[in-house]
Amino acid sequence: MSESFDLIVLGAGSGGLATAFRAAAHGARVALLEPGALGGTCVNLGCVPKKSLWFAAQLAQDQSRARAYGFSGTSGDFDWEHFRLRRLAYIDGIKQRYDERLQEAGVVLLREAGRFVSRDTIATTSGEELRARQIVIATGARPQKLDIPGFELGLISDDMFGLREQPRHIAIVGAGYIAVEFASVLRALGSEVTMFIRDRLLRQFDNEMVAAMCEHMARSGIHMVYGAKAKGLRRDGDALTFEDEMRGDWGPFDAVLWALGRVPHSDRLDLDAAGVMLDDKGYVITDSWQNTNVPGIAALGDVTSRRALTPVAVAAGRHLADRWFGGMADARLDYDDIASVVFSEPPLAVVGLSEADANTRFPGQVRVYRSRFTPMQWSLAGEQGRSLMKIICVGEDERVVGMHVLGPGSDEMLQGFAVALKMGMRKRDLDATVAIHPSSAEELVLMR
Repeated sequence: MSESFDLIVLGAGSGGLATAFRAAAHGARVALLEPGALGGTCVNLGCVPKKSLWFAAQLAQDQSRARAYGFSGTSGDFDWEHFRLRRLAYIDGIKQRYDERLQEAGVVLLREAGRFVSRDTIATTSGEELRARQIVIATGARPQKLDIPGFELGLISDDMFGLREQPRHIAIVGAGYIAVEFASVLRALGSEVTMFIRDRLLRQFDNEMVAAMCEHMARSGIHMVYGAKAKGLRRDGDALTFEDEMRGDWGPFDAVLWALGRVPHSDRLDLDAAGVMLDDKGYVITDSWQNTNVPGIAALGDVTSRRALTPVAVAAGRHLADRWFGGMADARLDYDDIASVVFSEPPLAVVGLSEADANTRFPGQVRVYRSRFTPMQWSLAGEQGRSLMKIICVGEDERVVGMHVLGPGSDEMLQGFAVALKMGMRKRDLDATVAIHPSSAEELVLMR
């Protein structure tokens, strides 16, 4: 037996859900397949639980800062298990609302996996066959693993949110978003943190901004070991020892987090049956319209090699549904100038080009404005750290092609500036804007 739909979506993460909802709003009959939890990585094991931990870390730092401001009393210990349960309750609410919205939208939700039988046919885990002229692959990605002795003794990012106790001394192996964010959050909550980094942190970010961020991390007490190469992990009694191929053994640690990047969930889809092409890393190959090499099959989100950000997957899915079912032939996501934030401490926000990328793309035409200052809330508490802001301009008319902010509040302040940059803002437009005083954001319109 088989059933026909206008659209089949494989994966109910952020991108898959956005595609299904928008297509259904245009009147399409949609089947959505998901063997795991609604919301995918972002809701269950990524953005949402991570940001909740970051909020907790902010409160821990605020308690310390409050004493410097003159508040009496001592800060309480962080109840890790209490917060874990509160976080789970919040996430359960999100998933329940997704379930209700899918029912209201008329989307057929199948709690099972699917694999391709042909270009227009998906076989479910239970053996049913579904057919549709349009199919979207949005199965996401999973943490990368290493084939080294003792790897299983450590944790991947998925495991962090299931811990019943806060690690006292944790080693974090990696240099990307996940490594930096967990290091910052756990240190703020009181853990001893040692990072093992092969080359440098956050390779895709502006060098100067990352260097400034590393100064903050080191000042907070995070120990960073560069030039490390994982050889293995072993248990010695109740403790773990990290074996570094370059510098020998490190430890003892009571937890080790492998933060080595992610690999696409493309290996169990039988894509060969449909003729869908993958690159050498297993990512589904797409053009800038989310199309694969097979007409009627698209892919979006972390299963592709596009920007691995939830809002990117959501926007790509909505544009795709608008094009396929909403009569909007030109609808597609513009991948230029996408803003993003690393929730370090302090957070690092960026939109547009780094200084190095700008110099490569516009040689001899780049001018950089900078501002370094101690934020007022830090200065009042006697803290010495400084924020760093950069504006990168090109050409005689100084079109702004990059904005970078490291400091408190950067995660919130840069969204509006991202709109202006996308619209072609010039430096003179910032100069003509009256500052909000006193604020950190005013530095972005006062640079000379």
